[in-house]
Amino acid sequence: MGFLGRAQALRASIFVCLMWFGPAAELRAATPDLPAPASGRSAEPFGLFAQLLSEGGLREKWLGVEHRLDDERVQLALCDGDRDNCVSPAALQLLAIVDIGRAREGRARLGEINRAINLAIHPMSDLAQYGQIDVWSSPLVTFAHAAGDCEDYAIAKYVALRLAGVAADDLRLVVLHDTVRGEDHAVAAARLDGHWLMLDNNRMAMVEDADVRNYRPLFVLDERGVMRYGEPPLMAAATQPDPALLALNVTSEPPSAVSPN
Repeated sequence: MGFLGRAQALRASIFVCLMWFGPAAELRAATPDLPAPASGRSAEPFGLFAQLLSEGGLREKWLGVEHRLDDERVQLALCDGDRDNCVSPAALQLLAIVDIGRAREGRARLGEINRAINLAIHPMSDLAQYGQIDVWSSPLVTFAHAAGDCEDYAIAKYVALRLAGVAADDLRLVVLHDTVRGEDHAVAAARLDGHWLMLDNNRMAMVEDADVRNYRPLFVLDERGVMRYGEPPLMAAATQPDPALLALNVTSEPPSAVSPN
């Protein structure tokens, strides 16, 4: 299979992804905190409460992705039902990965899809690929290019896991801030047996949210929309970065691009 042929190209060094989400003034909460479960912790990754956003650059970007996903789901369903006549190599490649997941259960399902998508996509910044700072691609576009940055990996995993049978309520995209590097990063998150696992393009191994260090979760996305996290988690304070890096607001100046390794 083509994507397995890229195993030797897997990066030994960490690929860091930059994203610009627009002025923080645009990111105003629309609703109160989501209800807390009986345990007193949020059901979201990292156990933090989050607020739905009614507007903002990140929300508009996610709505655009969801609109494209609706179209791609139709194409994927048609190709899944008649692969011999499917005219999209990208759809066939993604469905092959979904097949790997469907054949497994539990953690093995999550791990296989995480690994396969990490191997299928070559890391490339949006600036290098599109000439723009921040472009969120739908899975078939990402697979057609065989390249993308962190949110492209995360979106592809989100869709592949859903097609493989993972419940929508057990899937999220999470935007994190690296408190050491001062950069933003996106991962897919999947809930298994009540625990959230991070599916990161930087590593094959999946890490539970409680074990994540030096990252501060900023936003969580799913089919309900975009939510902004509240207070920072204690586990992200393993180091003492510049206090400016701990601000929840996102700079109104786009960051410079980082070339992938």
